[in-house]
Amino acid sequence: MVGQLAVTDAIERMIDRYGPAAVCGALEPMLSAERIARIDEVLAARLGSVVTVVEDTYDPHNAAATIRTTEALGLQELHVIEANERFSAASGITRGAHRWIDMHRWPSAAEAIPALRARGFRVFATAPGATASIDDIDVTSPIAIMFGNEHAGITEPAIAACDGAVEVPMFGFTESYNLSVTVGLAMSRIAARRRGYIGAMGDLEEARRVRLRARWFALRIRAVVGIVDRKLAR
Repeated sequence: MVGQLAVTDAIERMIDRYGPAAVCGALEPMLSAERIARIDEVLAARLGSVVTVVEDTYDPHNAAATIRTTEALGLQELHVIEANERFSAASGITRGAHRWIDMHRWPSAAEAIPALRARGFRVFATAPGATASIDDIDVTSPIAIMFGNEHAGITEPAIAACDGAVEVPMFGFTESYNLSVTVGLAMSRIAARRRGYIGAMGDLEEARRVRLRARWFALRIRAVVGIVDRKLAR
């Protein structure tokens, strides 16, 4: 993913240089009408107000599955806390999903949680035995849901720093879900409830939507920065 991040950074600098509208205008002739329609369809369903947070995920398969699930549910952000373990995804499993979301890395929950709160998010930890369920969370404001390590769960300091703890309902003898399954179950329910509350599939602010549109136009075109430079740097 390191090489892909470098490409994305170059695209971001290009958008800063020329602006999203100019980039889209330069690249539109190179994309099919079907491709553009698909990008616009996905953008319309993108949620910026529901965020996945994972702490110390060390299994690359679970990391990759978390990325794929976050993107497939139409969530734009994944926050990874790397207090003890580097978040490293198996690229063959992400199937390119990491290109379409914004991934934020944090050295600790103590930094990640206040940063999310400053943006208006309430942050909830998932923890077995919590008195509240994922279905009890108030979805009338932006929500971040935190998931922990595959074996130890979320650290105690992180749970204490959150606005509350919730559990994902289970009805069998098994005591826990796989991490990637927990993320899928919890975030799909929260996303559906949030969409129901806002009465729309997506809620990206316009400025963020048009910037993402320019980035997504650029992602599938080889040597895109040079192409845009030749068209616009005149």
